[in-house]
Amino acid sequence: MKAPGGRGRTAPVVALALAAGVLAPVAAAPPAAALTAPVGFTADHLPTYQTNGIVWSLAEAHGVVYAGGTFSSVRPAGTPSGGGSAPAVNFAAFDAATGAPTGCALSFTRTSGTATVRALAVSPDKSTLYVGGYFNAVNGSGANGLVAVDTATCTRRAGFSPNFSATVRALDVAADGTVYAGGDFQSVNGQTRRFFGAVTPAGAVTGWNPDADDPGRTLKVTPDGASVLLGGDFFTVGGADSHAIAVTSATTGALTRAYPDGFIPSTAVIKDIVTDSASGGWYAAGEGRGGRSFDGRLAMELDGFDQRWRDTCQGATQALRVYKSVLYAASHVHDCSTMGGFPNQTRKHLTAQSVDDPALLGWLPDTNDGIGEPVGPRALTIASRDGRDFLWVGGEFTTVNGGPQQALTRFANTPDTGAPSVPAASVSAPRAGEVRVSWRTSLDLDDSLLTYRVYRNGGSSPVHTTTGSSLFFSRPQLSFTDRSVAAGQTYSYRITATDGAGNTSALSPAASVTAASWASPYQERVLADGADLYWRYDEPGGAFAADASDSDNGGVYVNAPTYRSTPSAVAGSAALALNGSDEYVYSDRLHHYTSPTPYSIETWFRTTSTSGGRLVGFGNNIGTAQGRTSSISDKLLYLTDNGRLAFGVQVGSTNSRPTLTSSASYHDGQWHHAVATQGPGGMTLYVDGVRVASNTTAGNRSYNGYWRVGGDAMSNAWPNRPSSTYFAGQVDETAIYRSALTPAQVAAHHELAQAPAPPVDTTVSVLPDEDAYINSVAANTNYDHQQLASRGTTAYLSYLRFTLPDAPAEQVLKAARLQFRTSSDPTAGSTDSHSVVPVTGAWTESAVTYNSRPALAATALGTITGATAVSTDYAVELTAPALGGALGSSYSLALTSSGTDSLRIWSSEAGSAASRPQLVLTFGAE
Repeated sequence: MKAPGGRGRTAPVVALALAAGVLAPVAAAPPAAALTAPVGFTADHLPTYQTNGIVWSLAEAHGVVYAGGTFSSVRPAGTPSGGGSAPAVNFAAFDAATGAPTGCALSFTRTSGTATVRALAVSPDKSTLYVGGYFNAVNGSGANGLVAVDTATCTRRAGFSPNFSATVRALDVAADGTVYAGGDFQSVNGQTRRFFGAVTPAGAVTGWNPDADDPGRTLKVTPDGASVLLGGDFFTVGGADSHAIAVTSATTGALTRAYPDGFIPSTAVIKDIVTDSASGGWYAAGEGRGGRSFDGRLAMELDGFDQRWRDTCQGATQALRVYKSVLYAASHVHDCSTMGGFPNQTRKHLTAQSVDDPALLGWLPDTNDGIGEPVGPRALTIASRDGRDFLWVGGEFTTVNGGPQQALTRFANTPDTGAPSVPAASVSAPRAGEVRVSWRTSLDLDDSLLTYRVYRNGGSSPVHTTTGSSLFFSRPQLSFTDRSVAAGQTYSYRITATDGAGNTSALSPAASVTAASWASPYQERVLADGADLYWRYDEPGGAFAADASDSDNGGVYVNAPTYRSTPSAVAGSAALALNGSDEYVYSDRLHHYTSPTPYSIETWFRTTSTSGGRLVGFGNNIGTAQGRTSSISDKLLYLTDNGRLAFGVQVGSTNSRPTLTSSASYHDGQWHHAVATQGPGGMTLYVDGVRVASNTTAGNRSYNGYWRVGGDAMSNAWPNRPSSTYFAGQVDETAIYRSALTPAQVAAHHELAQAPAPPVDTTVSVLPDEDAYINSVAANTNYDHQQLASRGTTAYLSYLRFTLPDAPAEQVLKAARLQFRTSSDPTAGSTDSHSVVPVTGAWTESAVTYNSRPALAATALGTITGATAVSTDYAVELTAPALGGALGSSYSLALTSSGTDSLRIWSSEAGSAASRPQLVLTFGAE
């Protein structure tokens, strides 16, 4: 038979829960995939030796990774510069799987000037490593910019001694052993070869002669061996126009496909080219100067050499590699607004995208810019060893994922060990019978698709599980509405995020709310009229601003404004206070508006400032704690220095800014309701429910952007531009609509804000003074410990005594319920019904036994059904009038059953206060 756990069995479980602070969540089994497809590498960097300078090039053969650059030593991971170093002059070799040196040591030097290794390439059979750069000696033996190294012995191959007149920057090797080179040179072995040339395996110059007019930066032999793809600074190849990129014959170097200046802007160069037979494509990395240049990636066809797609992100791409249909890039990407992505913001240095689509994937480990120019990573290569694949990264950086690591790092295809960031949660009680839990999605550097679990009142089983995608520039809100709540009861919620490998974040801080017995008429009308973004500013703190609409357009508080400011504009809500210098809120999701799509902006504001400021506006840059502002602003609601309210738009890309301005001033320290609408009929500005200005302007600027409240840049073109672009005062109830609100809707919103709240019920939670259970098998034993139990055969009964409070003045008992949590015992849940019955006889916690059990009333106050899960909160509604007559006195309840499946719940001795049973009484007006 099932027996309720005795003291010795239950206590250790509770002790573990207390040690953790909360009951430990039980996560479901993770999905089979460890990373969000098609990403192939984790973002967790592995311990790797470092150099004391720049790594310009990487190559791999037989599980060994070769690094060339401008450095003089290597040192272990975690060792600061200058410590534990070993000599390595511009060249080093490492075990791909351990990151440690292999012992292959070659020194590349010059008698004058700074020697450097700029290019590495391996022969197709991986027997030979070709090393190019600016040097004239290898291990003291003469060399002129290019040498061959036997990969088996790490010795220089005799007889291969070509003479390049200047730096070799690019290398590739054909199937027949021909070595193609690009760089700054203008002759090879004394023969004219401007910026590109080739030699045989013996080092003799071939007839391949593209004859470019400026340096070569990269080149690649096509998989069929028929063509060589060129990239660099050049504007002509063989005298014909082809800027920065070209296709040439692999035998003669003759231009076979030109890309005249304009295909690649004149201010840009191509830094790297890779091919991928599986996708039938080749990919080029651009580096340019200026916003209209080319800094991104090109995807080209191997069949016909036409463009497949173009990534126009800004950020100087340096290196590319393809792995399992994903293009990995080393750059310092910071602005993808020209392709509908994120606007100018903090640089990211390692990214991934599908070979079929330029949209960035959820793989974002990071470095810093580092030394040198600085631009961060400079080289990539893929290596395999011991059954694992590795992406190696070299460059100028001095940190990786925020920690110190110089010039080299690596990532593996497995395992993924990094947990997502902790979700930021907000809770609200929008209407009777509902608690809305909203959270800002987490960030995981290699899993954009995460699983979220919501836990209530410290429970170990989630009350809600869902998935959501997020990237560093787009962390959309997710929400869950808990409808198993009772008015007046306080509930707390915590959330975890889990990636595909099962790595789980810590629980979010507990967010608590008391369930409401009514809904705000103002809120209900705003939602009914189609708010697409609705910030109520009711958070007690943190960076997350929850959206109360179904669109989940969450926001981010910047620089910790003053939360829960009072008085608010609308009954039952709080307001947000802003300092007028650097505090604001921005939307966490990129929005797109196409003129002349209608929209409305609504907010409440209160101020005495004489410096004006932006109330609500649309801009092209995401807000950050670093204070990045927008270069484009539109759909702008602001105050002038004399307190007049203005609403303006930008027409197209011109400096025309049609603006409506009120005749009255509103910096009087009172709450004011502002609504700005634009649609086919023009622009309208309302204040306090009344139209104050309008015009017929239907158009505005079309672009991707973000909503901001409280501050952003404003050009001098805005009429009556305030002296401060940041608002000092309070804001409340900000809403954005994708429609133009009518005058009647605006007036109704203003009127409803003044609607008084209904009489508030009083809720009182009462813990037991005493509780115990009895067992018919041990008829003379008293059970007073952390669990209570109920069963019919063989019998368990439980007793709870409460001291009932008196009713508040002018209120009566309207509802009563018994709340409890099933214990952690595996058999705590019950499929049977259990009755809650008044106790009519006498009993005490310390003495009651089965043989001395008290008498019970004939009529039950409530019936427990469906309490089948362990460690889960349940409640049973009780007949309120039966308890009403006992207010102000002691009252006892019993748990009984006629079934055979026992129910076990935590008692008042449970270690966690949230687990203890309680009687919840709701009092209201008569």
